[in-house]
Amino acid sequence: MAHINLETVDADGAIREAADAVAGDTRMSFLRKGAIGGAAALSGGAILSALVPGAALAKGAPPSSFGKGDIGILNYALTLEYLEAAFYDEATKNGIVKNKALKQFLATTKKDEDTHVATLKKALGSKAAKKPKFDFGKATTDVDTFAATAYVLENTGVHAYIGQAFNIKTPAYLGVALSIVTVEARHAGAIGLFLGKAIAPSGPFDTGLTAAQVLKAVKGTGFITG
Repeated sequence: MAHINLETVDADGAIREAADAVAGDTRMSFLRKGAIGGAAALSGGAILSALVPGAALAKGAPPSSFGKGDIGILNYALTLEYLEAAFYDEATKNGIVKNKALKQFLATTKKDEDTHVATLKKALGSKAAKKPKFDFGKATTDVDTFAATAYVLENTGVHAYIGQAFNIKTPAYLGVALSIVTVEARHAGAIGLFLGKAIAPSGPFDTGLTAAQVLKAVKGTGFITG
């Protein structure tokens, strides 16, 4: 497997290369339970748990089908970014958002998620996972379902990135992940505020979910069809 060497992360979180899944309430409930409620069941790392009561670190790496080591983690992240980007792109295309504040959220988040996809694909090059096929159903045709889904997806993204942080070996890759997770968290807070929901649903300390937990939750939405 070719080694991908990343140099630095600029102020916008972009990588410079050096060398070379809600159609209904049942699905929404499943994702919410898997992505947010499931965080309470995770076991914490000894040191951090002592420093941060209740904090949990997930270390379940992505399946080998994503690739080995850091490549697998980046492809796992890319797959989640594909999902988010496609979701916001389709909602934008359908023109379902009329509220000024929500429209601003959609425009900003769409741009960010599209950039995350482009950045990760550039970093991975020929090793990049292919974009899956999606069917978002009512989530991109009904504005209320859209907003509720965005809240869950953004919080899921935060849990997913935190869950892989301690698995990443390459410092540059970790820098990229950190630069993305903070943006995901800002998206989550913004949509939470709009909906009148918790800005930080996990409380004072965000938690990580294993890849298996996140993928199970995403699969349960039925968003990914192929």
